Amino acid sequence: MRTVAGPTDHVVVVGAGLAGLAAALHLLGAGRRVTVVERDPLPGGRAGRRDLGGYRTDTGPTVLTMPDILDEAFRAVGDSLRERVELVPLHPAYRALFADGTRLDVHTEPGAMEAEITAFAGPREAEGYRRLRRWLEELYAVQMRRFIDTNFDSPLRLLHPDLARLAALGGFGRLDGAVARFLTDERLRRVFSFQALYAGVAPSRALAAYAVISYMDTVAGVYFPRGGMHAVPAAMADAVTRAGGTVRYGEPVTALERRGERITAVVTGHDRIPCDAVVLTPDLPVAHGLLGRAPRRPVRLRHSPSAVVLHVGTDRTWDRLAHHTLSFGAAWEGTFDELINRGRLMSDPSLLITRPTATDPSLAPPGRHLHYVLAPCPNTRTGPDAAHWGELGPRYRDALVRELERRGLDGLGASIEEETLVTPADWTALGHAAGTPFSAAHTFAQTGPFRPRNLVRGTANAVLAGCGTTPGVGVPTVLLSGKLAAARVTGGRTGGGGRPAAPSTGTGRAPARARVDGAAR
Repeated sequence: MRTVAGPTDHVVVVGAGLAGLAAALHLLGAGRRVTVVERDPLPGGRAGRRDLGGYRTDTGPTVLTMPDILDEAFRAVGDSLRERVELVPLHPAYRALFADGTRLDVHTEPGAMEAEITAFAGPREAEGYRRLRRWLEELYAVQMRRFIDTNFDSPLRLLHPDLARLAALGGFGRLDGAVARFLTDERLRRVFSFQALYAGVAPSRALAAYAVISYMDTVAGVYFPRGGMHAVPAAMADAVTRAGGTVRYGEPVTALERRGERITAVVTGHDRIPCDAVVLTPDLPVAHGLLGRAPRRPVRLRHSPSAVVLHVGTDRTWDRLAHHTLSFGAAWEGTFDELINRGRLMSDPSLLITRPTATDPSLAPPGRHLHYVLAPCPNTRTGPDAAHWGELGPRYRDALVRELERRGLDGLGASIEEETLVTPADWTALGHAAGTPFSAAHTFAQTGPFRPRNLVRGTANAVLAGCGTTPGVGVPTVLLSGKLAAARVTGGRTGGGGRPAAPSTGTGRAPARARVDGAAR
């Protein structure tokens, strides 16, 4: 594995999102001195926090899976996720509402899910689910260490017996066809294939290997951190400082100083920070702008669809909603065509509705409820540009409220006390390419060794992390990107690996005092 050349004693991590904080923890566990610089007044990046008149909303991901990957970052410095964050297992993980009026609760416990499917679609489909679950477990076991949690220097790294195993499992077929081998009910197929949208690809075009995301959602378990998703980066940032790292908030990075092929200092709006190496976690165009160069690719990067997110604080809720509810429209293949190929808003939308106050009522004022509605939409390269969303956004918000009321959330509009609407214009303003928070799509040509690499050609001591680089989009993979970036700096030793590492300041001594600069957390 290629690594950063030269000294790496002091590493500056740009960005206190999940990737940057994971990188910082793994670097501290390997004995490096670490400074994290963040433009915002609090940690989290995409996983931020916004207060709306007493409602505490998460601005980014709402689904947490694979907590062991997160715990590995804490264990790198001898800390523990479960001592810092209370994780509540969600039962059901999701509720699926279909256009024909039927409903399915998606459980991760096999017995509960078999019983649910038997009642929903009959014993034959339940048997198909049992076989599908075994296939998902095998798929995950083959892929995780060899193809996901790994740094690629060359496509030749793919040439391993596990590649043949993945092929034998059908991993290079299409996702919808693979799921159809086990399930005949079209509604059930949706439940186990909609996750392809996370990867920016329609199920009919996605590799079956991406069913590993379905494994995370429907087998490994879905959790909610008490206090909201932002509790995770807040705990990670605190663990960084307790392990001797420095986190500086309210300091946007304006430049990187360079001597030859080495970055020698990170310049913020307030200071100049000398460094031996740098980990860059902003979206790829921002990182490449700081570096002064972007890698050449034979074909322009293709980006995932974007999303409109409506956060509403209401004076009521609806019993039909679980913590996470998937409200499917009648359309399916046509929906992906609209989003990805035609650049149009969904004419019959499928929506994710999250009700975090179902699990943690403290996120809203007493007797009030918080709802988060995510509607996939085209990114700004295939659909309306950022400027157009200024006029389109309010109209689409009203259309979403009417559609949700039609689907059973009667009186939603009248119940709203506080709200905020996030559109591709907002994602663009945050520096996200193509106005999408989901970065580059996971097409075959943008996956594994073909995805933008985390080492930077022409810069000897800079590493990338985040959803735009390897391994890709999603909370578990973004956390792994931080771990993999740290491994590029340390030569593979990151202090995790299942064994707690002693907190370190890079001197071998426990820190005398943790330090946080900038705005208070």
